[in-house]
Amino acid sequence: MPLFVEVALPVPMRQTFSYSVPESVTSVPAQGMRVKVPFGRQQLIGLVIGTSDTCNLAPNQIKSIIELLDDEPLLPDSLYKLTVWAARYYFCSLGQMLSQALPVALRKGAEVTADTTIFWSLTTSGNAASLDTLKRAPAQKKVIEALLKTEMTQEELTSLALSKPAMKALQDKGWIAKHERTNKIDLSWRDNLELGEEPLTLNPEQAVAVATLNQQSGYHCTLLEGITGSGKTEVYLALLESVLKQGKQALILVPEIGLTPQTISRFKSRFKVKVAVIHSGLTDNQRLTAWRQAKTGEAAIIIGTRSALFTPMAYPGTIILDEEHDSSFKQQEGVGYHARDLAVMRGHLEKIPVLLGTATPSLESLQNALSGRYKHLELGQRAGNAEKVRQGIIDISNQPLKTGMSHALLNEIRIHLDAGNQVLLFLNRRGFSPALLCHECGHLHECDRCDAFFTVHQSLGEIRCHHCGNHYAIPRQCHNCGSTMLMGQGVGTEQLAEALEKEFPKYPVVRIDRDTTSRKGALEGHLNAIHKGEYKILVGTQMLAKGHHFPDVTLVGLLDVDGALFSADFRAPERFGQLYTQVSGRAGRARKPGTVLMQTHQANNAILRELMHKGYGEFARAQLNERKQALLPPAWHMLLIRAEAHLAIDADNFLSQVAQFLPQNEECEVIGPMPAPMDKKAGKYRRHLIFQTKSRNLLQQAFEHALPQIEALPLAKRCRWSLDRDPQDLL
Repeated sequence: MPLFVEVALPVPMRQTFSYSVPESVTSVPAQGMRVKVPFGRQQLIGLVIGTSDTCNLAPNQIKSIIELLDDEPLLPDSLYKLTVWAARYYFCSLGQMLSQALPVALRKGAEVTADTTIFWSLTTSGNAASLDTLKRAPAQKKVIEALLKTEMTQEELTSLALSKPAMKALQDKGWIAKHERTNKIDLSWRDNLELGEEPLTLNPEQAVAVATLNQQSGYHCTLLEGITGSGKTEVYLALLESVLKQGKQALILVPEIGLTPQTISRFKSRFKVKVAVIHSGLTDNQRLTAWRQAKTGEAAIIIGTRSALFTPMAYPGTIILDEEHDSSFKQQEGVGYHARDLAVMRGHLEKIPVLLGTATPSLESLQNALSGRYKHLELGQRAGNAEKVRQGIIDISNQPLKTGMSHALLNEIRIHLDAGNQVLLFLNRRGFSPALLCHECGHLHECDRCDAFFTVHQSLGEIRCHHCGNHYAIPRQCHNCGSTMLMGQGVGTEQLAEALEKEFPKYPVVRIDRDTTSRKGALEGHLNAIHKGEYKILVGTQMLAKGHHFPDVTLVGLLDVDGALFSADFRAPERFGQLYTQVSGRAGRARKPGTVLMQTHQANNAILRELMHKGYGEFARAQLNERKQALLPPAWHMLLIRAEAHLAIDADNFLSQVAQFLPQNEECEVIGPMPAPMDKKAGKYRRHLIFQTKSRNLLQQAFEHALPQIEALPLAKRCRWSLDRDPQDLL
């Protein structure tokens, strides 16, 4: 009897594809197994979502699967259901969503189970060899030094970035050898949990939070709103201890790779268990190894960024999202899913508790907590003996500025440095100057592909567009009038760091932004040096604002807050409030009192005043009321339809036709088409259409009804369009 399978493929078409199963495939494909299939002229790997005895295609249209790659389903039922739900919610194809849920190596057809592991060790002659003989071969010496301590797996050696030719040379000499070992899954942590250090004594607020969390069983979602430095991590550790003692695993999501090293070291020093790490900075094989360890239950703790959300756990225990407000949890490219929302849904499907922790809750989570959908726990005092931070505004209207810094700020920096402390200066603009200006005619050099100015990068000797990556050597003459009097306009982190080195020559300066941390391991190196006190002045973008613990920083200066206050995005005040609170939370985290100073031309701005005098908690609640009155998220639900085309009229006409298919009444609103805040990017014109509804179900039903009609529009082929459910920025 013939057998057919329905396969979800990683293509944007919102449908599944039917294939026949040839007799050469002996085992029966089941839901969640991978198959290799012909698709057009290529071969793709997809997931089986069902089997049947019949197929509605004509016999000459039916193709056979090439190969069945698995013996058992890759994803547990709960994760499969999660991807089905997410594909529907985010209006994407099931194949696209399922491929998000698998590590890249599995999408390419790698083996799921690793039966053996390759180990490298020193041979007898390698042990006896003198390292002095390798003076002229530093790469070989590095390999020997690594293996002197202990034998290592292939993955561990790869992560140390040791050179392959050096290893080959040592193997030829007979100094090192590799051997394979059959893998045994070690689940000893489930019966006997060892602690690497004694837990700290919790303060009363932390103790109440931990007791409340420990009483929960089954699915619960809790928002832990704790001011910066209130010891949220200690609450996570105490909760983890009780979860691990029950023999269950924990998944911890952090927003950025930059936060993983310190999170991992905190968890590893507390618990003597295997910790699996998953983020985009690892190789495909390293991520697959971590995924396997989580799936078999060998890894008790899984720590990762957004994509780690789909990691299967053999013994699911809890999901913790740290810094839940962070916009990095929302994927911007491809399928625009939000890891926070899917984590809550996953907890619901696996019947395990979910904990969202932050000092500055997103308005979505805050509304859920205030309405009683989530449990709400608050930590209002700083842990240990840390004192509240002193805050001040420096009004720079009509003030002379030295590379963007006022005299008042420079004097304050000097006082803190002379007292032996560290100073952190925050400026959310990379590069040397945000624009290149002609001193004679006033022409600003603009990117020829975007509506944006070129940023000057002095150290690279180039001007670069931060939106499309377009770059040129710094011009000698003005493109408009030919004058050679060109100057950088405004201050970026590169120029600020240079100016501080001249102003305070005795105190070393470190700059942390995307330009200085692009090399592997650069960020960890800088952070370690800061902790050792090698740098006294820290200059950086928002990379420095997130979750880092700098005990010696006593002064935080925010140089340009005016740019953040005025934006076309309705979330701008919320973002600024979070950023200000997070940055100021880096000051005075140990026993030293901290100071936060903001330079602004808007000294009487209501948002600034409210943040400083009332704190983020009250500010966010006031913002929530404003959003309700304006019928904006989270009070209403939003879908943003983006279109871009070489001709603006094509994008406009397409979105005008889309608007015709969407309902307009008291409970549904269609806004647009309108130009995006950045009208032109990478040579294409961009247009937006916003669809808002009072209830989430209404949005789902109305758009599901309209989608087939939209896809059938002839204009849909003349422009690139995408859907963004619950958009996090409107740029």
